[in-house]
Amino acid sequence: MRCRLVVLFLFICCRSFSQSQTCPLNINFASGDLTHWYAYTGNNQLGNGQGAIKQRYDSTNFAPSGTIGAKTEPEFNLGNVRGIQVLTARGGIDMFGGFATIPTINGYSYNYSILLGSTSITRGNANGTGGGGYIRGVSYNINVPPGPTTVPYTMTYAYAMVLENGTHISSEQPLISLTLKTKDSVISCASPSYYLPTFNNVTEGGRGATLDSATAKHNGFVVSQVPSPNENVDPTGATGFLRDVWVKNWTEVTFDLSPYRGQQVSLTFEADNCVPGGHFAYGYIAIRNNCGGLEISGDSLICYNTAVTYSVPALAGATYDWIVPGTWSLLSSDTSNIIKVKTATAGGTIAVREKNSCANLTDTIQIKTLPSPVGGTLDGSTTVCTGDNTSTLNLVGYSGVIGSWQASTDSMNWSAIPDINPQYIAENLNATTLYRVVVGKGNVCPPDTSSAAMVTVDQKTVGGKVDPAVSTLCSGQTAGETLTVSGNLGLVLNWQYSLDGINWTSLNPGDATTFNTVAGITQNTEFRSIDKNGVCPADTSAPASIAFDPVSYPVAGTDPADTTICFGTTATLDANIDVGTSYTWTGGNSGNIGGTPYQFTSQVSPETTTDYILAVLNQGCPNPLLDTFHVHVMAPVVVDAGRDTSVVVGEPLQFQASSSDPGPDAFQWVPATELDNPFIADPVGTYNLSDNIIKYTVKATTPFGCSGESSITVKVFKTKPDIFVPNAFTPGLAINPVFRPIPVGISSLEYFRIYNRLGELVYSTSSIGGGWDGNLNGVPQASGGFVWMVKGTDYNGNIIAKKGTMVLIR
Repeated sequence: MRCRLVVLFLFICCRSFSQSQTCPLNINFASGDLTHWYAYTGNNQLGNGQGAIKQRYDSTNFAPSGTIGAKTEPEFNLGNVRGIQVLTARGGIDMFGGFATIPTINGYSYNYSILLGSTSITRGNANGTGGGGYIRGVSYNINVPPGPTTVPYTMTYAYAMVLENGTHISSEQPLISLTLKTKDSVISCASPSYYLPTFNNVTEGGRGATLDSATAKHNGFVVSQVPSPNENVDPTGATGFLRDVWVKNWTEVTFDLSPYRGQQVSLTFEADNCVPGGHFAYGYIAIRNNCGGLEISGDSLICYNTAVTYSVPALAGATYDWIVPGTWSLLSSDTSNIIKVKTATAGGTIAVREKNSCANLTDTIQIKTLPSPVGGTLDGSTTVCTGDNTSTLNLVGYSGVIGSWQASTDSMNWSAIPDINPQYIAENLNATTLYRVVVGKGNVCPPDTSSAAMVTVDQKTVGGKVDPAVSTLCSGQTAGETLTVSGNLGLVLNWQYSLDGINWTSLNPGDATTFNTVAGITQNTEFRSIDKNGVCPADTSAPASIAFDPVSYPVAGTDPADTTICFGTTATLDANIDVGTSYTWTGGNSGNIGGTPYQFTSQVSPETTTDYILAVLNQGCPNPLLDTFHVHVMAPVVVDAGRDTSVVVGEPLQFQASSSDPGPDAFQWVPATELDNPFIADPVGTYNLSDNIIKYTVKATTPFGCSGESSITVKVFKTKPDIFVPNAFTPGLAINPVFRPIPVGISSLEYFRIYNRLGELVYSTSSIGGGWDGNLNGVPQASGGFVWMVKGTDYNGNIIAKKGTMVLIR
């Protein structure tokens, strides 16, 4: 058995009534209680497995045993928990679904609803039955007025629901249902059930079935972000308060009772927890108090070119046929109970037919259109200077009534200006401001907003100051004084100079930069800049004074101006002073000059690129002549000749020298003994000598002429190719600290391995030159004997393998 919410219409008898479209009394709970309704609560595992109802509330008795005047009924055996309650106060919000508990659907406002169910469950409830899910329902016996069956007699209700996923088979999941029933049978096309479907991949009464979430979402369910208030205790799955509560927002449904004119039917809504009892279900039901047939919901007075939604209550399994005015545009499908259209300038008729196996309903609505307001264009964008300013703005091309002007300094936050005239004068602005106008036309159409006009406000010009404020130029000074304006607001238009501080002359040609280099003056002179910010008046900077000193400015020269040297070499500077009395030189020389012309030579050997500065003074002139000698030092040439090695007589040895310079470099090997070409980086040596040691030095020279050297020692053995291994070593001492093989005539090493007395491998390598330092995993090994094994290939391709013992001495 499954829990369900049922609407039940039951034919009891045939009576003769005059034709009427009046709805049954309190069908929409307008009295604020359950009067005329029958109610019940119970448990679905009581009585023969048929979900017997234990508590009934008759519609002919007063509360508490009946429903007359009853606003609530408790959950079965839970006197303090409401299982059924009539809602009369709008504004309530469901905690799981976030939807209103009394709905407004496409313009139609319901005033009452009923809540069936709660979050209470029987699992772990000391006051409950100890198993089985709660059920709650309400039912109404409707006497359908007699009359022609061609005249609709409709019932329209809206529902919303909250279901907790019990992970049971579908027939045991929490359920909301409606049943419409005659005295003989259920009218299936008007009796839907709503539940969370699963794939039924558990046994009856079990948990863990997989939810068919795709179907649930297709049916309008979404998962709530609010976790269940009931802790999950299933030991085979996740525990805690799970986020597995699903909600379905308000949906409207209608059905037609005209085929049952003059008869009685029963309508039942029911909300059932899951059959085992551990997961809840509750739902909201709201009913219209209009039984006169299908009604289209939506505005009948609309504006030009406006998107509008129209709807009718849904019929289960119905088809829909909408007709809209020909000049309008469909913005959605026209095959459901809801359409979205865009209007034109003309109104017209909207008609709809919805049809299923139980009903064939139609309705029409007449639509009138109104011209929408037009915000128009706001003219008058301009730029003003801050403070005392005036700007005139004019609204043109608008249609409607001006509601207000608005202003904003950030384009996001707008403040209203109480002015309804098409012209506005903005005065004394201190910040850039946007203006727009709101234009309306009655209360039907939304207002429109004009284009925005911007009054840009420039801040007042600030001339700033000129640095240095005081300086001196000597006679003949070629290196002028550079004046720089700072602290200004605006752009530099030009510079001016004055010989008396009163009369100013602009530079010609003008100079609009923020710095001005002054040279060649013959008397004291003041300088200032002219600045201007936007449309604001120009301003001048504070002046700078340059004094003229008749003493000659020093005259000197250096050769070369700069140079490049190799690392470790010397650069030479020649200086010639024609006018001056003393000098300093960062290369080391300094002193007074007895007479001119004066010459000196200095040598420097920097390790990195360095600037050396010659400063010459002429007594009486405060300004030194500064000359920079830039010495660029090339990077050192680092040469690698390779590692020292050993060969046997007749074995060819391939050398491979390298240089840190990108090159191309020239190489030379000294001596050239036994080398095929001593002037390349990679000569080949072939040795016919025996028991001889040769030390080669290779020199690499860059295209610039810089060079570097490196050496390599070759020991020539008269033996055949072999691998020599010492018999002891002393780690930690200066002599023999590493135990390594000595390959002679060996081109590659396959392995060199060392084992302790327990047979454990303590060291292994395949690199020629590699060796053991006496440690294992960072721990020094004690003195004692070790076994070694080595295997390699000589330059002729022959395999050489050896093994032996050695002693570690500490």
